Amino acid sequence: MTYLPSIEINPTTEAKASVIWLHGLGADGNDFAPIVPELKLPDELAVRFIFPHAPSMPVTINGGFVMPAWYDILEMSIERKVDEQQLLTSASEIGKLIEREIERGVPSERIVLIGFSQGGAVAYQTALSYQKPLAGLLALSTYFATADTIQLSDANKSLPVFIQHGLQDPVVPDQLGRKAHKTLKDLGYECSYQGYQMEHNVCMEQIDDIRAILLQLLD
Repeated sequence: MTYLPSIEINPTTEAKASVIWLHGLGADGNDFAPIVPELKLPDELAVRFIFPHAPSMPVTINGGFVMPAWYDILEMSIERKVDEQQLLTSASEIGKLIEREIERGVPSERIVLIGFSQGGAVAYQTALSYQKPLAGLLALSTYFATADTIQLSDANKSLPVFIQHGLQDPVVPDQLGRKAHKTLKDLGYECSYQGYQMEHNVCMEQIDDIRAILLQLLD
């Protein structure tokens, strides 16, 4: 089986948990790898971090320029018209990475998905439709692109979802994060929302919160 190329940061002992972290449009797996030391997770958690690289493709809203992308964005409207089939293909590829972690001995209940921006839209689709229970989902500065079409999995109906968003985000407006939060709450998910005084990026306060969330989910 072939897998997306990825950066892996392994614990010093055999991995007991895994975090799969998806980057945003035009970036790659290197984008968030430097955050791992900042999380200061205890060694005994033995967490493996996986940062997959999206394939390169033409992106319509960027004049057809070829760049790393999980899917094409066709219109930069507030509702984000996207190539849903490409998004589903990317979600399937992330599902294969989850399966590989299970084969390597990490229980599905100890696998966390994190996604930023485009990567977050893929993480929503992957986690909420995945047929085995996962530990949690962190959706960073993103939107729930497949909310109207996703086939929700009973295995993850109680999945903890943590939404974090920049309150001054000019790329993915805060209202899209809040809309995803309302949608998930209405569907019965355990879902929290945290806003930060930032734009389309991450900040130290947020990194501290991500650390606390991972400790809560994996400790």
